[in-house]
Amino acid sequence: MSSVLKWLTDVTEMKYGHNKAYLSAILDLSDKSIVSFVVGHSNNNELVFRTFDIARQIYPGVKPIFHSDRGFQYTSKSFKKKLDDAGMTQSMSRVSRCIDNGPMESFWGMMKSEMYYLNKFNTYEELEAAIIEYVEYYNNHRYQKRLNCMTPLEYRQYLLHSAA
Repeated sequence: MSSVLKWLTDVTEMKYGHNKAYLSAILDLSDKSIVSFVVGHSNNNELVFRTFDIARQIYPGVKPIFHSDRGFQYTSKSFKKKLDDAGMTQSMSRVSRCIDNGPMESFWGMMKSEMYYLNKFNTYEELEAAIIEYVEYYNNHRYQKRLNCMTPLEYRQYLLHSAA
């Protein structure tokens, strides 16, 4: 992998029936994989903190630069403490410069055009199941030209073996 690991994070909104759901995810910039994600009913600290905690459980020793926009969850003292306790360096987009989080926005656009906009979701459970299925497909089966025509997790293995 690259010498400095970078994770990006963001939250996006999706509708089902007459309601809204929120998807929080963390993307590994080196292989474009989704490290962790959580679907919730509210865009709040709990959603973002759970996403972060899952990533830490899956990758307990990893200390990436952790990049986000300036959303209230990411600027909170509680989140900064989580990053500090994990030994991670916080990085944030400049004010009015959402392009800094471009790869995360690119993932949202891809997921919405390939899955979300093609379906109508009547229930939270239908939407959540579709998101889980899409992330599994994206990480393990969606070949990407920018990753030497590999899936994100195949590319991760390639990077790990190249560094050895």
